[in-house]
Amino acid sequence: MKSLSRMSAIMVKEIRQLSRDRITFGMVVMIPLIQLLLFGFAMNTDVRNIPIAVVDQSESVPGRIITEAVRVTQVVSIKANYPTVAEAEAAIKSGTVRAALIIPPDLGQRITHNAILGQWLVDGSDTMVSSALLALQTMPIADFSIAGYQANQTKTFEATLLYNPSQRSAVNIIPGLLGVILTMTMIMFTSAAIVREKERGNLELLITTPIHSIELMIGKIVPYIFIGLIQIFIILGLGSLIFNVPINGALSQILLGSLLFIAASLTLGLVISTIAQTQLQAMQMTVFILLPSILLSGFMFPYEAMPQAAQWIAEALPATHFMRMIRGIILRGADLIDVWRDTVWLVCFTLGGIVVAASRFKKSLD
Repeated sequence: MKSLSRMSAIMVKEIRQLSRDRITFGMVVMIPLIQLLLFGFAMNTDVRNIPIAVVDQSESVPGRIITEAVRVTQVVSIKANYPTVAEAEAAIKSGTVRAALIIPPDLGQRITHNAILGQWLVDGSDTMVSSALLALQTMPIADFSIAGYQANQTKTFEATLLYNPSQRSAVNIIPGLLGVILTMTMIMFTSAAIVREKERGNLELLITTPIHSIELMIGKIVPYIFIGLIQIFIILGLGSLIFNVPINGALSQILLGSLLFIAASLTLGLVISTIAQTQLQAMQMTVFILLPSILLSGFMFPYEAMPQAAQWIAEALPATHFMRMIRGIILRGADLIDVWRDTVWLVCFTLGGIVVAASRFKKSLD
């Protein structure tokens, strides 16, 4: 009986401590809830609304009928119309669209001779997206209602896969893995930075020094930038050597883009560190950020397959922007100007994160 009483007292104490630890209690509820919602709604392999461009060189009624027929499949979403193939290829390279439908100027003759009606130019770097687009090669021509055309050929369109013609999964996974590993390590390194100083009793020493909050935040993240650079060389070097992943972009662009993401991830970890009261809380909050960063960034599942609400959440995460950026640079040979939206977003996130972390650290001194 005495043993049971002692154990009961310990249990009551732990329950009271847990009830006072609001962050831990919140993580207990939120982590499984977020997992359920992410896997239940956001994780979808049925790709729809893939952004594409159309180059209708025929400028004819049949060309417009074909364009509309492709649109109503709901597999694609027509985002732009370009007058030339070169402009469409540039849009694919920058990541503005995933493919382009080229309708040739001799469309009328092709209809008369029951020939191939056009060509798809497809970004093959994402195998799941490219597979969905390649399925449109054989879409039933009877749905076009083009008079005089007979559905007697195997394919309606030709298709050319750009950047990954062999459709190897490693080509898409390795650059994405760079984003996942950097997210995990960079946020984890700095999420406990300020909390660790508190638990070790060093915070009072920092308070008495003349260092400003901004200087402290920058000083906390700079050493880890070099760790991130080492990870980049390891992942890309082994990815190219072992898995034969092509590196089509300039090394300077890869390093600059990665530095932007490393800085953004480190500042996100600092913000977490200024919120958490203990290192355990910091780790729990890190997991809370890591889960959607991996699942919603486009690493495992295509961004286009996610519902609109999940895409809004994904756009708030640095990993989503880095996935688009690094795959564009490494696989499509793009540069930071081509992916300027993601570049600007990461810069703004880093600057905003440092300001927020510094302001929260000042509050902790009051």
